[in-house]
Amino acid sequence: QVQLVESGGGLVQPGGSLRVSCVASGRTFSSYAMGWFLQAPGKERIFVAAITWDGGKIDYADSVKGRFTISRDKAKNTVYRQMNTLKPEDTAVYYCAASSTWAGQTWYLPGKGPDHYNYWGQGTQVTVSS
Repeated sequence: QVQLVESGGGLVQPGGSLRVSCVASGRTFSSYAMGWFLQAPGKERIFVAAITWDGGKIDYADSVKGRFTISRDKAKNTVYRQMNTLKPEDTAVYYCAASSTWAGQTWYLPGKGPDHYNYWGQGTQVTVSS
């Protein structure tokens, strides 16, 4: 069983930066691919970024490329999302997710749909506003 706990969300001005962490419990976490999703009020959950279990492959949504960075520290069981040059349209609840599919396979990067992940964090609010 894997549990994911996010922290680091909050209110930031447009153009600002924020780093969000996702700490996982569970001894098999280090072999899982990880992802971040966002969900704005009244809208569906959409893909932000994903990283393979070893950090060797990364994918981003076009809307965040060049602004967001996903990384992981396996020793700390933690995945990070660094967000720079934030825009008001980035305002949403952000979710950390883990995929146990093809655990330990360095080539595996989950698809961009939420159904490719089977563990979810509780979500953290990020608000970009002046």
